[in-house]
Amino acid sequence: MQRSIPAALAAVLALALSACGGSAASSTSAGSEGSLTTLKVGTIGIGSDAAIRLAIDKGYFKEQGLDVKTSVVANPPAGIAAAQSGQLDLTYTPSIPLLNALSNNVPLTVVAAADGYSEQAMASKDMTKVDDTGLVVQKGSPIQRPKDLEGKSVSVPARKAQLEVTVSKLVKDDGGDPSKVNWMVLDPSSALQSLNSGRVDAASLVAPFVSKAISQGDRLLASPGVAFFKAGAVGLWVTGKSSLAKERKAIEGFRSAIYKANAYANTHLDEAQQLSAQITNNPIDVIKAGAVNYWPDKVTTDDIQRVDDAMAELGYLKEPVKLPSELTLGN
Repeated sequence: MQRSIPAALAAVLALALSACGGSAASSTSAGSEGSLTTLKVGTIGIGSDAAIRLAIDKGYFKEQGLDVKTSVVANPPAGIAAAQSGQLDLTYTPSIPLLNALSNNVPLTVVAAADGYSEQAMASKDMTKVDDTGLVVQKGSPIQRPKDLEGKSVSVPARKAQLEVTVSKLVKDDGGDPSKVNWMVLDPSSALQSLNSGRVDAASLVAPFVSKAISQGDRLLASPGVAFFKAGAVGLWVTGKSSLAKERKAIEGFRSAIYKANAYANTHLDEAQQLSAQITNNPIDVIKAGAVNYWPDKVTTDDIQRVDDAMAELGYLKEPVKLPSELTLGN
């Protein structure tokens, strides 16, 4: 039996809908080159959104008969709630919120990869160039390794979300107990201020705050993202049951267009970074000083199963989610 939408998702649905600015999701409109199917897509305003912007600007969606309209939602769970209700046709989410939703029987289908890590990233000698997340301490901190975080205050943007899960894995793999970490919820800007004032002992940050912290003299203790996810897709474009039933052909066209844009972004990095700077409202120098985005050309079941198993091992899921046989579109 399908459960109702989780309370946490329902609580943020109203915010997601206000960001979308519309009631119905897909529609058909007459364009200069014929009818276009409109798809409403939720993004969260991060640098990797450059690929979907390129797909719009380069006309890749129009080639598929699509008019894609994006809106920034509050966070991935808000986007998932809107996709489940049919208010959005597709939305961005990392695999961790996807698995949390699947564990609550929210019916979602993975359409395409939005971002991730390349095979080359795993061999990089400078993880700040491939991982857009970072665990940072003050330069003179006695904390030398993840295990030392036991009993210490560590900031995260949200509880039981990506950075808490990935940092917990670091602590456990280093022989520590993540349940003994004092997690504090702070937005990245407040987390950096709290780190430098001594209010927290370590800060879990995302780009561009990681490079900003290092430029201010703080020390990078670890890069939790690439260590946790490995090579493959991390960010995903997903759709809800009702949109897939209603607009399957259009959503398949979205997948073709986004993969064309992903390939373009990987080979035209300067252009993609300029867009990332616009999207995140940061100077281009800050973008270039941080991690280089990577846009995969596929999503595999292994990309998601690996995260599923790790979340269960860490206790964030009671047991691994049994992944649906048709979780990924086209498989």
